[in-house]
Amino acid sequence: MNKLFLRILVGLVTAFSVLGLFSYTLISLSSQVRHEHYWSEKAQPVMRFIAGHQTLLSQQVPSFLTIATRNNVQFSSVVQARLNAEQVVLLQDEERRQFVTALNNDFVLSLETTPTGRELFELYAWVARQVLTHAEAEQSATVPALQQALNAGIRKVSSDREHESQLALNYLVDQGYYAFVDDGRHLVLWRDDNGQIFELDLGQEHNSVSLPVLVLVLLIDLLTLALLGFYVIQGLDRRLRNIETVASRIARGELEARVKRAGNDDAVSRLGLAFNSMADHIQRLMYVQKEMIHAVSHELRTPVARIRFGVQMIEDCPNEKALQKQLKGIDGDIQELDELIDEILTYARLEQGGPILAFQEADIKAIVDQVVSEQGSVKPEMEIFAEFKDGSDLWKISEVEARYIHRSIQNLVGNATRYAKGKVRVNCSFDQETCRIDVEDDGPGIPEEQWESVFTPFARLDDSRTRSSGGYGLGLSIVRRILYWHGGQAFLGRSEMGGAKFSLVWPRKQPQ
Repeated sequence: MNKLFLRILVGLVTAFSVLGLFSYTLISLSSQVRHEHYWSEKAQPVMRFIAGHQTLLSQQVPSFLTIATRNNVQFSSVVQARLNAEQVVLLQDEERRQFVTALNNDFVLSLETTPTGRELFELYAWVARQVLTHAEAEQSATVPALQQALNAGIRKVSSDREHESQLALNYLVDQGYYAFVDDGRHLVLWRDDNGQIFELDLGQEHNSVSLPVLVLVLLIDLLTLALLGFYVIQGLDRRLRNIETVASRIARGELEARVKRAGNDDAVSRLGLAFNSMADHIQRLMYVQKEMIHAVSHELRTPVARIRFGVQMIEDCPNEKALQKQLKGIDGDIQELDELIDEILTYARLEQGGPILAFQEADIKAIVDQVVSEQGSVKPEMEIFAEFKDGSDLWKISEVEARYIHRSIQNLVGNATRYAKGKVRVNCSFDQETCRIDVEDDGPGIPEEQWESVFTPFARLDDSRTRSSGGYGLGLSIVRRILYWHGGQAFLGRSEMGGAKFSLVWPRKQPQ
């Protein structure tokens, strides 16, 4: 869960970082383009007006307005082309802004301003003052045409109260011009020779943030996130559909179908692994069920046939003694059937998902002693004893299902007594981590190539089907499943006593 959270967090941080960088770059580029376009558009009317009325240049021009020859100024081919098209070209850096336009084929008009553009607005006022001064008698007719040419509003200031401050009046007296921003609009004041104050309205100031650009960037970000989400969800959906397809194939009987493993370690991959594990378990259960049905039918046939034969023989019994003998045999066959059914049910319950084990602390040493005592009373002619390694008393308490551990040890000891010549030994070794029990006998032993097959259900090495051989071929299978559900193992080896050595190993404490 922590890995999944970290992957999602890293993915989101990466996605938002990339989108943030992209958005910042796009807005910056857009602002730069809009900035250049704004100032070029602002400078275009007045610069082209001066270029079209070059008589203005015969007056005393402001210091920031100069004339230069094209040969003395190095322009790029793009700038040269724009100058030839009678455009106003903006050249700027961090400290200055320069506007250039062509006067003719040999000269260019250059205007240098500070980043605030104050000199450009003063140039507007200078041009308007020069034009209106020379047309003093016809100002009323000249103003509309001048407004249209400069794309600006011109009006007389009727009262000193309309001025922004006394500072503006002082600046007019000293400089003759005063440029300022009022309510988001560029305004310029100037005083003519008669003391009349005029106001030039140059329109809205430049806004570095454009709502359409922000909306466009937001839409691009949302679209990118949507596409990214669609890609991720599509990948998850494709992998989930793969699991769904495999589940449908298994439902149709294709038990070998499996989910293809992906390299990712995420929830869907773990789901696929769990699904494959479930499919393996189901396939194995189906195989076990098939084998069990076949074996059970064979195992049941023998005692049922003997019972049927015994019933038929009852009719022909010549005396009470023969009758009791047949009844005793039938009773034994019924008991064998009962034991066989109990073994089958126990194995089926363990194999098909395990019982609900109630792990509790139990004294394993006491369980071993109990099994040895029980088997010793059943086989008094057999020497059955237990040996405990030093320190076992300290670690004899283990978390187990005592009933099942008792049965697994009992199965091994009982199995050993059937094949031992006269001695069965139970070696016990307990430590802080594990419990180990080895059941050894002095019998003929088991060939190494058959060590695994003895744990197969209904497998018996002697192929005998009579009561004298004992067992039904399920005891060792039950032992292995009991140890499996305890998180341990059951395996077979060779004993120093000459016979077989069956070993049980499981953790002393069950994991939470």
